[in-house]
Amino acid sequence: MIFLTVGTSPFQFNRLLEIVDLMVRDALIDDSVFGQIGFSSYKPKFFEYSELVEKDEFDEKFESAAGIISHAGMGTILAAMTMQKPIVIVPRQKKYREHVNDHQVSTAAAMVKSGAILIASDRESLIKAIEDFRTFVPICHESSADKVALRIGDFIDAVSAEKKPPE
Repeated sequence: MIFLTVGTSPFQFNRLLEIVDLMVRDALIDDSVFGQIGFSSYKPKFFEYSELVEKDEFDEKFESAAGIISHAGMGTILAAMTMQKPIVIVPRQKKYREHVNDHQVSTAAAMVKSGAILIASDRESLIKAIEDFRTFVPICHESSADKVALRIGDFIDAVSAEKKPPE
């Protein structure tokens, strides 16, 4: 199963939903698809969906998915990286009234360079990305929180070592 999520922001993402729906119709996606379609007005005809799903159901769908198709939401990207799930990002774009600016384009461009995600912008590139994610192993980066925790630990160890009484 492929899990498609467009997040919970109050913006439509009809473009992505329609592309995936037609790909399923045309048998360009072999897997079943389940979509969390948020506030989009496009209603898929060829795959199951819910507008919004509860966190437990979201987590279950995410964990059981063979791969993820998503907008460039950092929460979804980080979850995929943590679970080492292949993820194809289709950034929302201002020109399609999918967001108020193009920050998702910038986010996706930076993340694809890191080796953590695949990126697509249209039907053709999404077909290729879905083919690629069958063998794609995302690079798992250590989170910033983990790095900060290690630095704090190192600092505490260093300070503790300096304050030990002489033997």
